[in-house]
Amino acid sequence: MLEHGGRLRKAALRYHIPLNDWLDVSTGVAPYSLPLPAIPGQAWNRLPEQDDGLEAAACAYYGAARLLPVAGSQAAIQCLPRLRREARVGIVSPAYAEHAAAWQREGHRVLEISEAAVNRALERLDVLLLVNPNNPTGRRFSPEQLYAWHARLAERGGWLIVDEAFIDCTPEQSLAAHAQSPGLIVLRSFGKFFGLAGARLGFVLAEHQLLERLEELLGPWTISGPTRWLATRLLADKPAQQTQRQRLVSDGQRLAGLLREHGLAPTGGCALFQWVATEQAALLHELLACNGILARLFERPASIRFGLPPDEAGWQRLAQALSLYAEEAR
Repeated sequence: MLEHGGRLRKAALRYHIPLNDWLDVSTGVAPYSLPLPAIPGQAWNRLPEQDDGLEAAACAYYGAARLLPVAGSQAAIQCLPRLRREARVGIVSPAYAEHAAAWQREGHRVLEISEAAVNRALERLDVLLLVNPNNPTGRRFSPEQLYAWHARLAERGGWLIVDEAFIDCTPEQSLAAHAQSPGLIVLRSFGKFFGLAGARLGFVLAEHQLLERLEELLGPWTISGPTRWLATRLLADKPAQQTQRQRLVSDGQRLAGLLREHGLAPTGGCALFQWVATEQAALLHELLACNGILARLFERPASIRFGLPPDEAGWQRLAQALSLYAEEAR
């Protein structure tokens, strides 16, 4: 299993700090959600049904012609490599590590490439995969650049896969409206923007035939009834979405400013997280952990990703720990 953020129980055992005493900023998941309506009992005691409005609500929210709900975008990440044979897959790196692992697991040839190398590599690739905004760097790719890459791949049967897990705060940059085009696959995450990672819901946006193949591979009832009921309503709640978007953007800017104040100017980031590349990443991660704050450490390149604190107490606690680090770094 690859390392991920959010492994709070593991950190609690390692640092001998009780679970409830931690501040977890190790993920890119919104630390607060939209107001949650009460889930009716019927959603729990009946098998999920596809004609309950979820697909329609999601299509309207994403501006997509068609899509397939999946048990978190992770389900699609693991299954998409099974729909091609012996592909040469370029992944713009650094990126979410599960992508490369999934394609390698199915026997494909994976090339980790830089953004600058994409144009040179494209002619020898069957699949180009990238995250936009990228995780963990926060790097953004313009829709125009992505459409150009897609056109070159599609004309010879290739795929462009764009993981848009963190794009909800900048929906104008999404390719969702064009995902019915052959060879374009867009992955969306419900849990990150809506602050409901535990719901395990994501969506694949693509042409009809590919979605049918993926649905057959995944099988029936992939999304629980309670998740379908709740997501249908939250995806339709535009006023609450706007409030969530404004709060996340504001908090993302606050986090970037807080890091700069303590000599840790972000190397990149987006509304949901900030990324700091520094040779002192391991030391900073250890200091934070010893103070009960879990951040996400990366070894290549040496860096730390900070998610958002959930409340004012969390903001003050993070500020105090960063002040301690700044004093020790002098």
